[in-house]
Amino acid sequence: MPFPRSSGIILHPTSLPSPFGIGDLGRGAYEFVDFLAHSAQQIWQVLPLGPVSYGDSPYMTYSSMAGNPLLVSPEILVEDGFLRPEDLAAYPKMPSDRVKYDEVSAAKRPLFQIAAHNFQQSASPAQRQEFQAFCQEQAYWLDDYVFYMAYRESQGGKSWHLWDTPIANRHPEAIAQAKAGLESAIFYHTFLQYEFFRQWANLKAYANQKGIQILGDIPIYVAHDSVDVWAHPDNYYLDRQTAEPELMAGVPPDYFSETGQLWGNPIYKWRRLELNGYDWWIQRFRATLTYVDLVRIDHFRAFAGFWIVEQGEDDARRGAWMPGPGERFFKVLRDKLGGLPIIAEDLGVITPDVIELRDAFDFPGMKILQFAFGEGRCDDYFPTNFPDENCVVYTGTHDNDTTVGWFNKFEPQMQEDIMTGLETLYEEDVPDLRELGDHWVFIWLAMQSIANQAIFPLQDILGLDSEARMNTPSSMQGNWAWRFPAGALTSALGDRLREITLQCNRGLPPA
Repeated sequence: MPFPRSSGIILHPTSLPSPFGIGDLGRGAYEFVDFLAHSAQQIWQVLPLGPVSYGDSPYMTYSSMAGNPLLVSPEILVEDGFLRPEDLAAYPKMPSDRVKYDEVSAAKRPLFQIAAHNFQQSASPAQRQEFQAFCQEQAYWLDDYVFYMAYRESQGGKSWHLWDTPIANRHPEAIAQAKAGLESAIFYHTFLQYEFFRQWANLKAYANQKGIQILGDIPIYVAHDSVDVWAHPDNYYLDRQTAEPELMAGVPPDYFSETGQLWGNPIYKWRRLELNGYDWWIQRFRATLTYVDLVRIDHFRAFAGFWIVEQGEDDARRGAWMPGPGERFFKVLRDKLGGLPIIAEDLGVITPDVIELRDAFDFPGMKILQFAFGEGRCDDYFPTNFPDENCVVYTGTHDNDTTVGWFNKFEPQMQEDIMTGLETLYEEDVPDLRELGDHWVFIWLAMQSIANQAIFPLQDILGLDSEARMNTPSSMQGNWAWRFPAGALTSALGDRLREITLQCNRGLPPA
């Protein structure tokens, strides 16, 4: 479905400022919403919000439907009476510019345990009723998730396929017996999910009241070490002996990697999912759309055709294409959910069947400005070549270098050639913008395009270099950790962004 002309910012909540070593759903998040409103933005795009697992990636989580407990704000727990201010006094000092996930997890856990205990002891009748309602409404994913996390911890963090066979194979008697010994841990994880979704719902309501929609993200694949695979193993190609992925997900060599990307996620048995009415997928979309307004489908092309790599391969070069579920899937999804506020991440190796599938449902695709310049450029990503307005233009995404870092890697002559070409095309606008910084030229280039939506990483609004990059595909080090400092979102910066936004007819001035 096409969307109104607007603009917004990509910022994962982990990147927000806070005193706890990681961004959370507290004061910093509300201040960021205020900045969006002040600068006339209408979209806040986030990455997947699940509990991160391998490599701290939001695209590899223990559940496709749960929330990341590390985003729960201790300060809000104090406001609600489940922590005391003195409980926060001994919190260790953490870096303000990078997330150290292991240290944050170790530091927050004692606070969360205190809060869970205090909730059990002193929650009001209204709070208990709200908690019970949450547990009942979310039982279709919550019950399996909290047991999975509690039992996994009791096994020293081992993945489900290494558990004792009766639990790994979901024998009801074995699970019931295990639950009896894990009541405290199960309540702890249940409380954290309740708090995450309560805090997130309040934040989302605040954003919506200011005219800002939340754009979420659904990764097409799930992690092997996840409740999704443990609870529904028949949905995936798994080795019968080891329960490890028999077929693994990835992509062939592309712009980001000469050897392709081998993600290792298990591949869906799409025929079986279809016979079951795509129930699991419908639940997943329904769950996601309860806490976001719009959703980007990561690796959309896999619904048309997907790359499979057999177990034992070290990279993704030796693989094969397999047909995806195509229109059948989205027709069922539309019948069950109605209008589909979906953006298709249609990057990478895109074939005509991907375009046909995207266009059959009027899903906007993505245009990345960085791909329109330099060696290997693709002219399709230059704004004057967009075929129509039903697309979303980005300077870059979480997988790209920052615009400043990317542009600085060009030789000086190439930089001048690019800017001279833009000055020739757009006349007086580009020289004026260059005085503010070259990154503003690319922000403006996206803003003035015909694309219905223009979205920018906050790093580009701040004009930051490569050290602020969020992720480097195929690299396992240093990703997902960037944070911006308190005080960076100045009124002057908001004024500048608002001026460009309104000039390009993309936003409503703040009331």
